[in-house]
Amino acid sequence: MKDQLREKMAGEIALSEEPGKTIRKWREQFKVSQQDLARQLDVSPSVISDYEAGRRKSPGILTVRKIVDALIAMDEMTGGHVMKQYSMANTSEAILAIHEFHEDIPMSQFIKVIEGENLTPQVATDRHLHGYTVIDSIKAITSLSSFDYLKIYGWSSQRALIFTGVKFGRSPMIAVRAHPLKPAMVVYQRPDQVDELAIKLAEIENLPLIRSTIDLPVLIERLATLG
Repeated sequence: MKDQLREKMAGEIALSEEPGKTIRKWREQFKVSQQDLARQLDVSPSVISDYEAGRRKSPGILTVRKIVDALIAMDEMTGGHVMKQYSMANTSEAILAIHEFHEDIPMSQFIKVIEGENLTPQVATDRHLHGYTVIDSIKAITSLSSFDYLKIYGWSSQRALIFTGVKFGRSPMIAVRAHPLKPAMVVYQRPDQVDELAIKLAEIENLPLIRSTIDLPVLIERLATLG
């Protein structure tokens, strides 16, 4: 499992058009500060900052390998939480699509791609997303155990959870409200209507609640263009 994660991380960084942003994405996913990563690599924090900001020449494969190994080693020292999320990222019948972005995607761009309507305009959408999960809300209610529920978060909770088959939107938001792990955004795909309670719960959790009226196959196809 560790080798698969290492290969994925290194491949994403090496193939990225902006490797610095991809390094930052993975560092944030591991919840490691620039200072801590620099200390693990025995370099100045400015080195990490320069790589992530694109001020320094793109790292070679040896440097990429050191950064990846450092992040994984630090995760192992603190309980291997990211590794565990990776191992749990197997799909279930309730998960229709799940994807991690190579680079962070601004929420505003994500909303535009899905032709979304923000139902919580007072909640800020100036953050970034690391990925998304498309969930059949009925199957999620009937088939997901509390352990399986963690699978919808993939490798990072900084993602959009997109619920299909929504009638009024209460159940998905109640589930999000009740669970200690929170997404960065909730999307309802073609809901019959959205109950005021769902909107209120989203506001309490400070989560953008977005409505998209795009057909599901088209929505998934558009999401795939985000990389």
